[in-house]
Amino acid sequence: MLRTHTCGELRLADINKEVILSGWVQRVRNKGGLLWVDLRDRYGLTQLIFEEGDSSKELLEKAATLGREFVVQAKGLVIERTSKNDKIPTGEIEIKTKELTVLNPSKVPPFIIEDETDGGEDLRMKYRYLDLRRNVIREKLQLRHRMMQETRRYMDGQDFIEVETPVLIKSTPEGARDFVVPSRINPGEFYALPQSPQTFKQLLMVSGFDRYFQIVKCFRDEDLRADRQPEFTQIDCEMSFVEQEDILNTFEGLIGHLFSSVKKVDLGTVERMSYADAMTYYGNDKPDLRFDMRFAELNDLAQGKGFGIFDAAELVVGFCATGAGEYTRKQIDALTEWVKRPQIGAKGLVYVKCNGDGSFKSSVDKFYGQSDLQAWAERMDAKPGDLLLVLSGDVQSTRKQLSELRLKMGEELGLRDRNVFKPLWVLDFPLLEWDDESKRFHAMHHPFTSPKTEDLKLLETDPGNVRANAYDLVINGVEIGGGSIRIHDRGVQQTMFTHLGFSDEEAKDQFGFLMEAFEFGAPPHGGIAFGFDRLCAIFGGSDSIRDYIAFPKNNSGRDVMIDSPSAISSEQLKELNIALDKK
Repeated sequence: MLRTHTCGELRLADINKEVILSGWVQRVRNKGGLLWVDLRDRYGLTQLIFEEGDSSKELLEKAATLGREFVVQAKGLVIERTSKNDKIPTGEIEIKTKELTVLNPSKVPPFIIEDETDGGEDLRMKYRYLDLRRNVIREKLQLRHRMMQETRRYMDGQDFIEVETPVLIKSTPEGARDFVVPSRINPGEFYALPQSPQTFKQLLMVSGFDRYFQIVKCFRDEDLRADRQPEFTQIDCEMSFVEQEDILNTFEGLIGHLFSSVKKVDLGTVERMSYADAMTYYGNDKPDLRFDMRFAELNDLAQGKGFGIFDAAELVVGFCATGAGEYTRKQIDALTEWVKRPQIGAKGLVYVKCNGDGSFKSSVDKFYGQSDLQAWAERMDAKPGDLLLVLSGDVQSTRKQLSELRLKMGEELGLRDRNVFKPLWVLDFPLLEWDDESKRFHAMHHPFTSPKTEDLKLLETDPGNVRANAYDLVINGVEIGGGSIRIHDRGVQQTMFTHLGFSDEEAKDQFGFLMEAFEFGAPPHGGIAFGFDRLCAIFGGSDSIRDYIAFPKNNSGRDVMIDSPSAISSEQLKELNIALDKK
């Protein structure tokens, strides 16, 4: 071994030990006859000392030539530091160095490899292997590792079996775009990379593996953002002989175990809310419950008073921003301009200040008297010192706009604390959603989701009002997992495909293997998949998942470190029977 200890291991109890350390040079401080070197590995940092009198001239000269990121081996004696550093675990000791070996020199790195770096994001992604040496990045990957191990520990304890499913599968038309892979030995035919192992895990249930899980790579060719990557990781799970309640209880247990074992946080009770209530009271299907600001509809109170904008609106709705009644006109004008941005799309914003003396001041005083505004305040449970914010328009867009405003106010008022965690199950999603462009229904979750038993009779007559036996787990406004009880009857599955616009031939071609499997004793089953990268980011207090992935892609889906994707040779294309259009 090129070391006896790591750079994060030694303490006062190790004084007078002869040790060998190996690592990277973090920095060198040269005071002439006294020189210090901070030596770093993934476990920590230890200070080496070279002092005239104790160290030979040759050794001092050699230490003085060291540069940042040189890989070195140091042999010496553990001694107590005179000037201790309480900011690092090894700060009470240092190594009186007797021998120094340069294992590999380094070019000057393109950015400073410290927590506070001078490297921009693009530069750090190009040299990702250097960025991974920084503590802040390494700690994120160590968090990911710990969560992965604790997931396996919990699932094994619940009698789940980890099974690997294929990566080269069949392309299907539902969901996001597939990444496709040409088959050399089957000219003109293609594999697809899995968007999820959905059909395989259902087939495992048919096979009698009643509790399956997998920490699995999935692939979607979709537009990217902070919480999306073209390849991502899921905790993928399926169970047989279960109802929805069994799934919710089992995976509340998993999430609770991860929070208690990794973050030492008691997650407490997981609230539950229907999709309809989430949309009505928060304007989206993944509400952030760290703060209140529930929506209140005002149509009956605000319309018919001569204010044309409200009178013409399909919906008048607002919320109470607790304690924001002291907002200045300048701050409210800034909010108005914010909601009018194209990304939000509101035409304007109405406000009501609830003054400390019980009176009200609004932007619509011309149309509404004090008694009217009092009724608004009572509807929103407002108190003196609060601020009411109201939007109007068509139902769908207005709720979405107000949802964005609610999140902004939560941020401005300091209510979105990253150290507070509010989990929520959202239940009873619509099974299908109508698409005006294609003039047909699409599965809101996926085509294998079972309808609620009590809504099954509506599938033929009123499919748009059928609720799904589906559920999402949301934490702090982020969807971290979703699943459903699956269809396990061939007839119901065939009816579902019909409503999704599949002909019998198309359904057989795409999913015939699954429907045939249902004829061989398929048990009732259901499951869930968690976005593991997102879950790691929530645990780490980040918005972006990128730093929790060792080698991520940028917002264009490129790996700038290895320059991928890239062109391939004409010989390879010919071998794959692919001809590129030369126009």
